[in-house]
Amino acid sequence: MEIFWYIIIAIVLVVFFILDGYDFGAGIIHLFFAKKEKDKEVIAKSAGLFWDSNEVWLVAAGGMLFMAFPTFYASVFSGFYLPLILVLWLIIFRAIGLEFRGQFQFQMWKDIWDKSFGVSSLLLAFFFGIALGNIIRGVNLGGVENGVSVYEGHYFFLPLWDSSFSPLSDTPGVIDWFTIVIGLIAVVTLAIHGANWVILKTNSSINKKLKEVIFTLNIALIVLTICSIVLWQIVNPNSLNNFAETPLLLVFPLIYITGLVGLFFIKKIKKDSHAFLCSTLLILGGITSSLASLFPVILPSVNDIKEPLTIYNTATSEYGLSVAMTWGIIGFILLFVYMIIQKRLLGGKIDKMDYGH
Repeated sequence: MEIFWYIIIAIVLVVFFILDGYDFGAGIIHLFFAKKEKDKEVIAKSAGLFWDSNEVWLVAAGGMLFMAFPTFYASVFSGFYLPLILVLWLIIFRAIGLEFRGQFQFQMWKDIWDKSFGVSSLLLAFFFGIALGNIIRGVNLGGVENGVSVYEGHYFFLPLWDSSFSPLSDTPGVIDWFTIVIGLIAVVTLAIHGANWVILKTNSSINKKLKEVIFTLNIALIVLTICSIVLWQIVNPNSLNNFAETPLLLVFPLIYITGLVGLFFIKKIKKDSHAFLCSTLLILGGITSSLASLFPVILPSVNDIKEPLTIYNTATSEYGLSVAMTWGIIGFILLFVYMIIQKRLLGGKIDKMDYGH
């Protein structure tokens, strides 16, 4: 039952980053490449028409974590308190930027809300990447200092950064040189995904230029990916053990590599949906590869005193899991029906659709 819920929550998180990921990416593209007002308008619309429904998947993931793995939920939401507050404010400012840019005719206010949308999207992608970096690096569970645990074994607290700025510190912070690399990978990946989304859903004048941008970013992504693997071996020398012991798990890195290779043909790909599929494979392969490398651990411990959090020592009772299954399946069905209806209503190019604000 624990494995079932682990897979379900992983699916929901992957769907969230695929769907809301193109909103983050569209914001990054809007910030750096949209110069004409018409382009700014349609790119903002390509995110604005979808962002609120896409974030339902994040809420669903949080609810499912609370139902199935309450100990992990309590640990993460208390330990990552500072970055979660930052993410909350960024989500608010991104929404404000999207909704307010059409409410003012003065260019100054439009520029302010455009920057709010773009910068918030960029930082959200970066912080979600840093969050993944913290999960695969591990945290100081129990708040161990000088061999003594300050908190209960499943609790921790991280400052935004440690004075050493190193993931090898006994008391690492949220931000260090390893998590920054993972954060940059997230920014580049979602920028590629967002660019593909803009090409797919709009007739923006920069669509042709965006294919050049995607090609360049894909090269940067390969370099960052290789760097992250090397650094990961320094941070956790056993990070690839699961793949050696269970070769079937290699399918997940292969999905990521397929997306990388496919995007090198971005200039030759005729169907925009195929390019979007390639960037979707990047997100799918990247997240699932990270989770597969940790399984069954869901939050490693950087000290030897407290055990890591796993799907087994953080799960609720069998009765709780069975009750959660009933309601979870109902909610899952409603989510997919909601998504399908929305995508059908907003199918095709959105340039002439009314946002409404």
